[in-house]
Amino acid sequence: MKKDVLITIKGLQNYEEQDEDSIELVTHGKFYRKEEDYYIVYKESELTGLGDTTTTVKIEPHRVTVIRSGETRSHMIFEEGEKHISYYDTGVGALTIGVTTRQINKSINDFHATLIIDYIMEINNSAIGENVFNIAVKEV
Repeated sequence: MKKDVLITIKGLQNYEEQDEDSIELVTHGKFYRKEEDYYIVYKESELTGLGDTTTTVKIEPHRVTVIRSGETRSHMIFEEGEKHISYYDTGVGALTIGVTTRQINKSINDFHATLIIDYIMEINNSAIGENVFNIAVKEV
C-alpha cells in the first residue's frame, strides 16, 4: 500500500576550488514496498531547478537507483565500491554522468526510511566533486 509521507532531502556538494554548497527540500510524496524493494516517489520543485520532473528512489538490498522522468530524465545507480555511468537529459541537452559510490547507509522499514549516499560525481568523464545525498521519510 502506498503511504503519504513527508520527505526531507538534503544534498551537500563539495566541488574542487569552490565553497561547499548545500540544498534542502521538504516535500510530500509516496512511500511503498514491493517485494523486498522500497520506493520513494515525489515531484521535484522549481527550487531544485528540475521543474516538471518526478523522482523515484528505488532502495534495493545492495543498491539504490534514482530515476527522474518528465522535463529532466536520468537513471543513476548507486552501489558501494562501484562506478556506474548514465545519461542525464536536461531537456536542452544530455550529459554523461558517472557516480562512484563510496558508502550507502540506510535504515528502512514499512513506516519510515533514512538513506545517506556518499559518492563522487563525474560529468563527461571529468571529476567534479564529492557529494552526500541524505533523504528521510516519515508518514504524514
